[in-house]
Amino acid sequence: MGMDISGRTALVTGASSGFGEAVALGLARAGVKVALAARREDRLQALARRITEAGGEAQVIVADFSDEAQAQRAVRETEAAFGRLDILINNAGVMYLEPVASADLARWRSMIELNLLGLIAATQAALPGMTARQDGHIVNIASTAAHVSNPLAAAYSATKFGVLGFSESLRKEVHKSNIRVTVISPGMAATELRDHIAVGAIQATINEAAAAMRQLTAEDVADAILYAVTRPAHVTINEILMRSTDQER
Repeated sequence: MGMDISGRTALVTGASSGFGEAVALGLARAGVKVALAARREDRLQALARRITEAGGEAQVIVADFSDEAQAQRAVRETEAAFGRLDILINNAGVMYLEPVASADLARWRSMIELNLLGLIAATQAALPGMTARQDGHIVNIASTAAHVSNPLAAAYSATKFGVLGFSESLRKEVHKSNIRVTVISPGMAATELRDHIAVGAIQATINEAAAAMRQLTAEDVADAILYAVTRPAHVTINEILMRSTDQER
């Protein structure tokens, strides 16, 4: 029997598309008040309208999570809007794939700042309120790249291995405060993530591989997140590792 999460509050980062958009809609349908955070305000406003028109409650927060100050501000604005933050979905991220030998280190630095440091900053900002209430759930989006390192994905895998390691250490630090930590590690999915790849030949190759399989959908991943956050309070789903049935690696 799942836990009723209606009336709780959530911050979803990277909510303008993909996993973030899908889980925000799912949480809203479950009665959760949702703060929608990302850089693209027009996308966020459109999503907020969908939620409010369906009877839900949504708050738009424009923030770039590669900037730790903006990541922490998003948490504060959520708490100001809703009075508390119960569920943090750390979903914002990019995927830059290129060979180590010729990699653009500035691009990789920006990916590390968003995928890893932004996630850490938002988590840090959420902890005081959750600790004071002895209640909270932090969901971090990793990837199968946190488990399997492939050519061209060195820095991307480094960020996702980092998310996995950070999350396990965090879990051990906060479990006595009744704060749950979950990692969701999806495989190939039909989202905008591959659009970030700056090297055209690499993007074409991975898009060809994706087209040859039944990819995960954003809704598939949202369902996994909703499963994790609706378990009874004494149950923590530490990690969900999920792939398309057609995906080998």
